[in-house]
Amino acid sequence: NPWNLDRTAGGSSGGSSAAVAGGLLTMASGGDGGGSIRIPAGFNGLPGMKGTAGRIPRGPQALIHPMTVVVGVMCRSIRDITRYYDVTAGYDSRDPYSLPKVSGWERHLGSHLGALRGRKVAIVSNLGSAVVNPAVTELVDEAGRLLADEVGLEIVHVDLAFPSMGFEWALGNLSGLYADLEGLWPECKDQLTPEIAFGMSIAERKYSLAMMARSETARTAANEAVAKAFDQVDFIFSATNPDVAFPAETTLHLEVAGQAVGPENNGALTIPYNIVGNPSLSVPIGQLDGLPVGMQIASRHHDDALVLDLGLALERSRPWPLVANAAPC
Repeated sequence: NPWNLDRTAGGSSGGSSAAVAGGLLTMASGGDGGGSIRIPAGFNGLPGMKGTAGRIPRGPQALIHPMTVVVGVMCRSIRDITRYYDVTAGYDSRDPYSLPKVSGWERHLGSHLGALRGRKVAIVSNLGSAVVNPAVTELVDEAGRLLADEVGLEIVHVDLAFPSMGFEWALGNLSGLYADLEGLWPECKDQLTPEIAFGMSIAERKYSLAMMARSETARTAANEAVAKAFDQVDFIFSATNPDVAFPAETTLHLEVAGQAVGPENNGALTIPYNIVGNPSLSVPIGQLDGLPVGMQIASRHHDDALVLDLGLALERSRPWPLVANAAPC
């Protein structure tokens, strides 16, 4: 992490995110299957966008596992995200899930802000169930209220009931990997990271039609829960990560503000929007002990432009550093 070399850059697009935050690149694309753009963007003080599923096509490898993966970008400004969208968004015949092309992302950036006045937002740092550092929650509440006031959003209380999806998400992903590695596992075990090898051993025992059916049932429940939330509000603001970047040599972050947590807590704030496909953007909102903190802005399917306009409003009122303090340029 260019903000502190002893801390993780996050993942899985951690190297790309660190390169942008370190001043080596202007932007970097990534695949976000459970937070792999937003998590490192939050840890490295960058805006990172996971659009509506299908907004950016996944061709030529459209059927890459898992189906929760969305192509997106980490960069230094909201305008750079729209430039990326102008180049990459649109239908690709190799990806049957890709959406029709929408043009003018940069040209129309900021044009929806006036129409957002009076729209409703819920500020729920933990999305109802994640364990989040209280200091992170404080920053999210402050930045969320500032943004709501700046744009004229009405803050409302919503009892979120997003189901816990970490276990089903992990098993669903690993089952696909298990199928891909058929004939190679377990001989390839030493070529995998310890975490993936451990997950593969679980998938080997649990990979079945019943497990896949359970995952699909959980996805349906998640779709209904998120849809119910967005029937009540137009936007949800939350933390991007439960805490700041943890030590780089730590295998898994299993403690938040002194409280023990399970490994699923690391992606508890980002995974739900991969499961259901809603657009979500991580934006920098400040620092704790010299480490960046990100806030996640999410909305209904296809409202990517509104999410980006909110990110722009926050960037204008509360500009963030374009590169890390120790960056060479």
